[in-house]
Amino acid sequence: MFKKILIANRGEIALRIIRTCREMGIKTVAVYSTADKDSLHVKFADEAVCIGKPASADSYLNIPHIMAAVEITNADAIHPGYGFLAENARFAEICGEHGIKFIGPTPSMINSMGDKITAKETMIKAGVPVVPGGDGLLESVDHAKGMAKEIGYPIILKATAGGGGKGMRVVWEESEIEKAFNNAKTEAAASFKNDGIYIEKFVEEPRHIEIQIAGDQYGRVSHLSERDCSIQRRHQKLVEESPSPFMTEELRKRMGEAAIKAASAINYESVGTIEFLVDKHRNFYFMEMNTRIQVEHCVTEEVVNFDLIKEQIKIAAGEPISGINYEPQMYAIECRINAEDPYNDFRPSPGKITTLHQPGGHGIRVDSHAYAGYTIPPYYDSLIAKIIAVARTREEAINTMHRSLSEYVIEGIKTTIPFHLQLMKDERFRSGDFNTKFLEGFKMQ
Repeated sequence: MFKKILIANRGEIALRIIRTCREMGIKTVAVYSTADKDSLHVKFADEAVCIGKPASADSYLNIPHIMAAVEITNADAIHPGYGFLAENARFAEICGEHGIKFIGPTPSMINSMGDKITAKETMIKAGVPVVPGGDGLLESVDHAKGMAKEIGYPIILKATAGGGGKGMRVVWEESEIEKAFNNAKTEAAASFKNDGIYIEKFVEEPRHIEIQIAGDQYGRVSHLSERDCSIQRRHQKLVEESPSPFMTEELRKRMGEAAIKAASAINYESVGTIEFLVDKHRNFYFMEMNTRIQVEHCVTEEVVNFDLIKEQIKIAAGEPISGINYEPQMYAIECRINAEDPYNDFRPSPGKITTLHQPGGHGIRVDSHAYAGYTIPPYYDSLIAKIIAVARTREEAINTMHRSLSEYVIEGIKTTIPFHLQLMKDERFRSGDFNTKFLEGFKMQ
């Protein structure tokens, strides 16, 4: 087992990793930018090293600075968390070259799933259902028009190196395709330095359902049930839950088997997530694989009573995965509390938190790095907390979540708490009648 792990991340996920490491008797090193010098992950780690200025490129994405921190602290492993360098194959490769264990999959595994075209081809070979679409990248507008005719409208154009909805355009008829193609390529180039675009059939009224998986170095893969991530705005998740109200036992079995096939196809080791689109007829299609821990991993931890960070560390240390496939035993819902103003088109709201009271009580878990007097910097993701409500039924979990939100006090900045309070009372949401388009007609009261 590792003696000291450097956490190449910040905020609540860095704090989350520190907690598990402490329980496992592993020392931790926090790295931080000058903007994060007062963050809780810096205070709670055994050691902390400043790695640069506030901009991500100068700190959390600065590989030489991170590797220098590893050297001066004698860490023997790096946990990348999520975001930043978590799915950077070159970073994983550099760790290996320096004899440092990257807590995650190998560079080749990251590469095989990081490019959407390659990932889709791999899934087809493995027998995993994929969304109908063209083979390879689109070469021109005319190429896109020809493929769209063959597939049938509506279609969606996607950046091959994409994520977070960047470089993505839905096209309903041929007259729209030229503008959409050019805009998607421009946005993809600006966001990822790669303007490659591919085409797929647009799945109407889709649910976004993902399967949590774990694989070890001995060829074993298991899944830990599903999470429904359909409540999202501009392709950014706001609420996640497990089990999905749309799920049936038969569908869970088929999707779980498909997820295991997908991970086994690349001999995957570490924890990860296979993401699917599921249409209104419960047909499911592979969308992408996240080769890292996810923001919403806590939902799975609560419904199957399992520490995914601990499992990830144990796998990296060469231990076999802990068990067979898991069924959800409870219901859990997670609300992401962001420093954003839901009454002003979710505009970012960085600044100093003057007052903070976090909720508690039976069935509530809060993962957060925020505290009264802490300043939310404007340079990073706006996530400041995740509330997870756990209960024996979905209705009880929603009611527990609403209660906890109503006692959550954050003053000095705007947050998404009012949005979540309204959502928990929405009859359509409570009935489970929603898909990824649900928030398009949602109005703040």
